[in-house]
Amino acid sequence: MDLFNQSEKEIEEAARPLAERMRPKTLEAFVGQTHLLGKDGLLRRAIEEDRLFSVIFWGPPGSGKTTLARIMASETRSHFETFSAVLSGVREIRAVIDEANAQRRYHQQKTLLFVDEIHRFNKAQQDAFLPHVESGLITLIGATTENPSFEVISPLLSRARVMVLEPFSDEELSIILRRAISDKEKGLGALSLQVEPDAMDHIIWAGNGDARTVLNNLEAAAFLVREKDVRERKITRAVAEAALQMKALQYDKDGEEHYNLISAFHKSLRGSDPDAALYWLGRMLAAGEDPLYIARRMVRFASEDVGNADPRALSVAMSAMQAFQFVGLPEGDLALAQAAVYLATAPKSNALYAGYGRVKQTISRTGTLPVPLHIRNAPTRLMKDLGYGKDYKYAHDFADAYVPQEYLPEKLRGQIYYQPRDRGYEKIIKERLVEWRKLRDRK
Repeated sequence: MDLFNQSEKEIEEAARPLAERMRPKTLEAFVGQTHLLGKDGLLRRAIEEDRLFSVIFWGPPGSGKTTLARIMASETRSHFETFSAVLSGVREIRAVIDEANAQRRYHQQKTLLFVDEIHRFNKAQQDAFLPHVESGLITLIGATTENPSFEVISPLLSRARVMVLEPFSDEELSIILRRAISDKEKGLGALSLQVEPDAMDHIIWAGNGDARTVLNNLEAAAFLVREKDVRERKITRAVAEAALQMKALQYDKDGEEHYNLISAFHKSLRGSDPDAALYWLGRMLAAGEDPLYIARRMVRFASEDVGNADPRALSVAMSAMQAFQFVGLPEGDLALAQAAVYLATAPKSNALYAGYGRVKQTISRTGTLPVPLHIRNAPTRLMKDLGYGKDYKYAHDFADAYVPQEYLPEKLRGQIYYQPRDRGYEKIIKERLVEWRKLRDRK
C-alpha cells in the first residue's frame, strides 16, 4: 500500500508543470531580488531571525511573490494559510481567524495569511482583517501586480511594508533554466537535453523577466524533442521558436538589435517620417516585440518630443495602447500604426522635456526649499496665526483669472523652466505667457 501511495505521488508530481516543480523552497535556492534577500537585505534578516512583519509584494507576473510567501512560512515557525480575495467572503474570513487563534493557543504558532492578487480584496474584506493584522494575530502577506496605494485601504497599507519585486534579469533566468535542465528529480534532467545558446537566449528574451513563463517555454520546447533518440534531443533556436510560436528576427543575445530597432522607430517619429516609422513598427512586431512596450514608448514620445505643440498627441498614444489591450493581435496592430503616423506628422517640441529636466537639476542642487507662506494651506487657527495663506490672491477674483503673484520659493524667484516653441499649440501658449510675464514685470 505504501509503495502504491509512493507511486501515486510520483505520478502526481510528474504531472505538475515544470514551473511549479522547480519552485524553490528555501532562501538559499531562491534566485534574484537581491535588494531584499542579499546579505543585509531586510527581508532576509526578518526570515532568518523569525521576526516577520506584514508585507505586500508588488511586482510583475513571475517575479517570485508566491514563492517568497511560502519560503517565509517554511523557514519560520509559522502556520501558512491562503485566502482567495475573489472567491471568499465573511464566512471564510471567520474560519481563518478561528484557525489562527487555535494555532496560537495550542501550537504557539503565528499565522501567515497569503492573499494573492490582493488588489482584488474588497474594502469589506480588508476592514474585517484589519484588527487582526493590527493585533498581530495574523501576519499578512499580499501579492499584487497593481499599485497597492490605489487598491489597499490606508489603515491596512500603513501596517504593512510594500516591497517592490523586480523582473528577473537575463542572467538570473539563465541560472533558473540551467537548474531545470539539469535537475533529474524535479526538472528535465532525465531527458538529457541539449539546449543551444541561441535557443536559450530566445526563451529568455520571450519570457520578458517572468520566471514562470521562461520555465513554461522551456517545457514546451522539451515536449517537441522528448520522443527523439537521446542523442537527438537538442533544443535549437528553430525548436524554441516553434514551441513559443514566436520567431525572433535578428534579436541577438545582448539585445542590441532590440535597442537598434526601437531607436530607429523613435528617431523616425522625431524626424517626422511616417513611412519609416511604420516600417520600424512593422519590423518590431514581426520580430515578436511586446506591442505594449512599443505603445509605452509612444506614450513617452508624445510628451517628450511632441509635448504641448500638440496636446492631443498624448491622448492618441494612450488611446492606441488601450485599443490594443482591448483588441489584441493581429487586429490591434493597426491602432499602434495609427498612433505612430499621428505622432510622426504632429508638430514637435521638446520644451516640456527640457523644462522638466531643468527642474530636476534645480531640485538636486537646492534641495527642499520651503513653500512660500502665502501659498501654504491653512486648515487650522495656529497655521493662520503663523501666516499660512496670508495675502494669497485668488486668481478668479481678477480679470482674465490672472494676477501677478510669486509661486516659486524665494531663492528661485524669476526662474523660467518651460520655454515653449513657436510651433503648433505651443505658439499660443508662448503668446499667453509673454502677456502674463509683461503684467508680472509691471508689478
